[in-house]
Amino acid sequence: MMQDHICSESPLVSVIIASYNHRPYVEASIRSVLAQTYQPVELIVVDDGSTDGSVELLQELVAECGFSLTFQPNMGLSRTLNAAIARSAGSLIVPFGSDDIMFPHRLATQVAYLQDKPEVGICSANIENIGPDGQILPEKEQRKRNLPFRRLDFADLFFDRKPGPTAATLMLRREAFERVGGFDPNIRLEDIYIQLAIARAGYFVDVLGEPLSQYRKHPGNTYKKHRFMYQNVLTTFAAFKEQDGYDEVCMGYRNAMFLKSANRDKQLAREILREIPLRYWNRKTLRGLCRLALPR
Repeated sequence: MMQDHICSESPLVSVIIASYNHRPYVEASIRSVLAQTYQPVELIVVDDGSTDGSVELLQELVAECGFSLTFQPNMGLSRTLNAAIARSAGSLIVPFGSDDIMFPHRLATQVAYLQDKPEVGICSANIENIGPDGQILPEKEQRKRNLPFRRLDFADLFFDRKPGPTAATLMLRREAFERVGGFDPNIRLEDIYIQLAIARAGYFVDVLGEPLSQYRKHPGNTYKKHRFMYQNVLTTFAAFKEQDGYDEVCMGYRNAMFLKSANRDKQLAREILREIPLRYWNRKTLRGLCRLALPR
């Protein structure tokens, strides 16, 4: 039956939610998938060793709603996603955050867009930012809600030439995902890696100009962990170190993170500054030095 879906005009979409200690948010995420106007959808939820009461909540939800649910010891996001995708059946794959929310028309919009566009390996879209309790954040915090459509190739992503895809809206072609071997289990920023890998394989990444998901900002967001981001973005870039411009990309990111951390984590900022040779200093370096000189 699932194989028929893959070959039909309405392809099966496999949504994978890997959840770790997101009890306050995971129910809303799951229900937003179940409320999609598009069918057929296969929902696979994996609890990756949560210790916050998520297990009991998920057991209640699966009894009520009936989706695929697996519990496992903590394996990390990339390994968890690879394993779940391997047992999924959809020709389109949606890794979805257990703290985010899909708008009801999200999957229908992206499936319709991808039809007859085999050159597109990833379809993404804009997002609307919400707070921990689900409230829509003010316009000044909606930087990625009103951006125009953009098509990105590998150079656009690697050199950050255009606003990139948003993790909360990624839809991957299984063909493209399998062509690059899936997520790298040694890379913890799985979304950045898979975008670069699929684009390097020759596919385009198209980002639709409308918001299709709500991204939840809360204290546990990964991007707020500056040291984690700094170390793991550079690890991700290292997977593409044979590319022309690799050194410039890494130094550009170091300068950006130096500026960002200079008034938030001065110890990290000093460590980053030591890794930036004088010839790579730019305006961000100078602005960061000014911030670093100021007291907290």
